[in-house]
Amino acid sequence: MNKIQIFFIHGGMTFKKKKDYLHFLRTKEISIEEPKRWTDAYLKKMLGNVFEIIKPRMPLQDNAVYDEWKLYFERFFPYLRNNIILIGSSLGGIFLAKYLSENRFPKKILSLYLICAPFDDTLPGEELSGGFKLKSDLSLIERNAKRINLLFAEHDDVVPVAHAKNYAKKLKNANIVIYKHIRSHFIISEFPEIVKMIKADVKTLKKK
Repeated sequence: MNKIQIFFIHGGMTFKKKKDYLHFLRTKEISIEEPKRWTDAYLKKMLGNVFEIIKPRMPLQDNAVYDEWKLYFERFFPYLRNNIILIGSSLGGIFLAKYLSENRFPKKILSLYLICAPFDDTLPGEELSGGFKLKSDLSLIERNAKRINLLFAEHDDVVPVAHAKNYAKKLKNANIVIYKHIRSHFIISEFPEIVKMIKADVKTLKKK
């Protein structure tokens, strides 16, 4: 029996001007140590035996362009199955929001998770450009995915919690969770809350 698929799209950055991107490259904090994030070993450890986890590296992560991400994303469609779980973090979140608000997804979506996804270009320290702007009508998202979860951190210094409220105005049926104990942009080594939610998704599927 095929495993249920989890398709995860990571975050990224966009820049309106090349000089700003070059400045970012010159000044970005670097480290030779591999960061420990929940999306890596933790996710595989907690769910890898039960789910097929798909984590593509999207094109030009630090200088992303929506049309390029869209093209690459669609190349995976022949390998996807019904009852897939889609997760988008940060820029990956608004990418999924934009794509699913403008296109019919070819497979049945069991659940959709948008984690600390920006809603627009009102970010305190970053720009949102590269074609990632959402259209005003997001209703197609709810037709593509009946179960939508918006996960935000109250003290996120990258994507303010106000962005969750903006999504809530557009997605009336979405489940919105604001975490008070997560104080970063979900740069955490473990995320048991989402593991529990994903396992609950599968239980609803088995009841049908």
